[in-house]
Amino acid sequence: MTKAASALDYRELARRRLPHFLFEYIDGGSYAEVTLRRNVADLEAIALRQRVLCDVSTIDLSTSLFGEEMRLPIGLGPIGLAGMNARRGEAQAARAAAKAGIPFCLSTVSLCALDEVAKASTRPFWFQLYMIRDRGFMVDLIAQAKAAGCTALLFTVDLPLPGTRYRDMRSGLSGAPGWRGDVRRTLQALARPGWAYDVGVRGRPHQLGNLAPVLGKASGLGDYLGWLRDNFDASCTWADLDFIRKIWDGPIIIKGVLDVDDARSAVGAGADGIVVSNHGGRQLDGVLSSARALPAIADAVGDKLTVLADGGVRSGLDVVRLMALGAKGVLLGRAWVYALAASGEAGVAHVLELFEAEMKVALTLTGCTAVRDINQDMLVHD
Repeated sequence: MTKAASALDYRELARRRLPHFLFEYIDGGSYAEVTLRRNVADLEAIALRQRVLCDVSTIDLSTSLFGEEMRLPIGLGPIGLAGMNARRGEAQAARAAAKAGIPFCLSTVSLCALDEVAKASTRPFWFQLYMIRDRGFMVDLIAQAKAAGCTALLFTVDLPLPGTRYRDMRSGLSGAPGWRGDVRRTLQALARPGWAYDVGVRGRPHQLGNLAPVLGKASGLGDYLGWLRDNFDASCTWADLDFIRKIWDGPIIIKGVLDVDDARSAVGAGADGIVVSNHGGRQLDGVLSSARALPAIADAVGDKLTVLADGGVRSGLDVVRLMALGAKGVLLGRAWVYALAASGEAGVAHVLELFEAEMKVALTLTGCTAVRDINQDMLVHD
């Protein structure tokens, strides 16, 4: 296979190009990966009502979220270490998102720093933040996000500590600390010479952009993994949102909500939006899929804040399904990072074109002509 026709085709191309430890990192979930599979299977099981003889000569996929006009109801969600998948990968993905007229969200634990992505993109982007023990560092990060022109802050709340990910242990990403891990990863990288030259040599991935001030300019994967374990603040509560609001005056979107009571708490804490998400099945295994959790949450709080969703999205059809369940927009995760790994900026641009075409087909054949008209009436109810 040399040309992708779907996001899953890009997954296979990414598998062939990436070192084993890196592919397993982006592809895997926690524990036995039950939730990872549920995210995909529960979306696939949702049936849409096919309608005929409707005037569907014009299809409008545009929308507006948090005051931003978007050509599609899609954003590129935050992916840690995304820049390892292609040379200066976050900058490439941001360019593709800007050209497609959609938001890109940069992870705190990205390879490219905020200022690098700002220079690469022609469109303002979003920034994703964790609650970190060092509040002074958080203040500095948010100040940098403001200076870079970021327009929304995604506050990820479902990672008080990293989930147990068996694949990362088996691949050598996290299972062999110190020089043994370095040797295993180096040997795997050498087995992918195209990636090693493009990313390892030309891309200069010798520091984790936003973490360089605390890790140093020569930080590597070992430093990143140790930083994750040691710096997330497990004592964080809803009251801590006040701390963020005092230093950030733009939209705050709470990412990682899977329970109706937590969604109500987000409303009470003054959040502008939430992302119904289980972290792509990478945290607590055995929980509800995003598709199963979304309808009750949207019914409870959808008129009080903006509800987004992610998890298991592999096509434009899946985007329509999540929106019919109550989401106002959908964040892509693995779909865009597979494409980035396979073909860089061009791959991300192409997968977004595929999603757009798939959404148009889904709306056309359900008799719907605009994103604003997607609702539960499009679903087949048992």
